[in-house]
Amino acid sequence: MKKFALILASGAALVAVPAFAQEVDSTFTGPRVEGIIGYDVSKAGSSVDNDTSKSDDESIDGLLYGIGAGFDFAMGGVVLGVEGEYTDSTAKTGFDNGDFEGFGFGNVKAGRDLYVGGRVGFIAAPKTLVYAKAGYTNARYDVLASDGQTELKSNFDTDGYRLGAGVEQAISENTFAKIEYRYSKYSKGEIDVPNGADSDRFDIDLDRHQVVASVGLRF
Repeated sequence: MKKFALILASGAALVAVPAFAQEVDSTFTGPRVEGIIGYDVSKAGSSVDNDTSKSDDESIDGLLYGIGAGFDFAMGGVVLGVEGEYTDSTAKTGFDNGDFEGFGFGNVKAGRDLYVGGRVGFIAAPKTLVYAKAGYTNARYDVLASDGQTELKSNFDTDGYRLGAGVEQAISENTFAKIEYRYSKYSKGEIDVPNGADSDRFDIDLDRHQVVASVGLRF
């Protein structure tokens, strides 16, 4: 009788493992869309940062907001995904007690940021995914300049890479929330003039740090 009960328990465990795996796979796989909001900081990189004066901030910060989309699939015990984002930011240069808080780009405002990349994660709990991400980012900084009558309509387009890590929590079968940190490094830029020729690409040294939260839907 004891042997029979043991066999039944073992069989139930074997059935439960695939069932759990199937539930996990469906929780974190398939297409998704999300809204994004967070804190955004752009600052001069190490090669141009002015450390001689504590009053020189050499950074701009503000509210980041945007949308994202992706597709995830399971491979064994790992979740792999591809994703993209369109975000904007309220960060812009300004004056602090008469001191211009620039960061190597002059008087600018952070503009749209395009990102495409991938992520890899593992299941930390049945409804919790821990992941790392990497990809390409193209960020725009709008030039803020005027002579009182005419505004200079141009911007900087910058290219770089992004690294990040985060945690995704399933709220229900089709909804989720995420919190994420990401670091972006931009090393190339060009001046983009509407209805005009873009400049040659030039070297830059720009760091960007973001802490964001997202809420989304899976389909």
